[in-house]
Parts: sequence; structure tokens; C-alpha cells
Amino acid sequence: MPFSPEADETDQSVVIGRSSRTRGAVVIDWRSSCRLAYAACGDADLRWAQRINRSATRPRVSALLRVADWLGNGVLWYVVIAALFFSGSDTARACAIDMLIAGTVGLLLYVALKRSTSRARPFARCADIQLCARALDEFSFPSGHAQHAVAFALVLGSYYPFAAFALAPFVVLVALSRVALGLHYPSDVVAGAAIGAAIAATVLVV
Repeated sequence: MPFSPEADETDQSVVIGRSSRTRGAVVIDWRSSCRLAYAACGDADLRWAQRINRSATRPRVSALLRVADWLGNGVLWYVVIAALFFSGSDTARACAIDMLIAGTVGLLLYVALKRSTSRARPFARCADIQLCARALDEFSFPSGHAQHAVAFALVLGSYYPFAAFALAPFVVLVALSRVALGLHYPSDVVAGAAIGAAIAATVLVV
């Protein structure tokens, strides 16, 4: 076989997965690697969403999760903020204002994220995930319920530490309900909680 520079160069290139070794230099296709990692995480995310959603099929569990979801939709927080603001205490009023700021910033941020990511909700993507509560919109990422629950609980807890301990089980239940009711993936809830914590920290520092 006659010598071919192209063939020789091809022979020196060894492809391993998404990486290629050419003339001693390793070139990594980071975009492909990220896509593979994202796909793997997405599959795990969906599997956990399916497992947790099955727990909502039990009547008592479903009823408890629905109540937590309804309260976490704003009802509890509206009552708490109003009670603090009109309590006559300067500390309580400052807490209410910080909660309002955190809620407003959180709302604007999560709406922007939902529109930009446009991630379909689990029940819309997977036929065996049952929708057990009303979806407020069509997009999944991030969880606004988890975001606001964490943000409000942290702000309130910074003024009244005992409230943080009292609200912790409720915040966890709200976050769990969003996945169990078929409305979110676990990663939506984790991201929402992280964003809520960041918003609360920013509001309290500023």
C-alpha cells in the first residue's frame, strides 16, 4: 500500500469516547461530555420523580401533600407577612418588608428562568407520572414553591430563630409535595431551594 500522509495522520489519531489524541495532544469535546452528563442526570431525575410520585397515590399521603402544596402556594406566607406588618412591632414590620422583597425578587427571577429554560413538567413528559394537583403554568424549572418556602423561612428565621425550627418540617413537606404530585423533578426543587437561600441571604445582607 503506497504511503499516504492522510492515512498516517489518521492512524495516529486515537479516539476514546469523546476525547481524541492527535500527535500527542489530547483534545476533549467538552460540549459532548456535558451533554452526556446532562442526559445521565436527566434520566436519574426522571426515575426519582417516578418513584416519589407513586407515594402520592395513597389517599392519606395525597391529602397531606395537597394541603402542604396549597399552603405553600402563598396562602401561609400571605397570612404571616400581613400579621407581621400590622402587628405594631418595628422588628416584625422590618421582617415583613424583607419577606416582601425576597418574594418579589424571587418571583421575577423564577418566572424569567422558567421562560428561558422551558422545561416540560414531569407529568407532561412521562405517561406513568400522575398529575395530582393543578399546575400553575406549563414549565418545571425551577420550583417556585420550594424557592419561596426556603427564602421566606430563612428571612423569618433570621428575625425569629424559633420560627425556623417550626417551619423546617413544613418547608421539607412543600418541597416533597412538588415532586410527589407530579409537578416537578427533584432537581427543580433543589435548584429552587438553592435560589431561595441565595435570595434570602442577599436580602438580609443588603
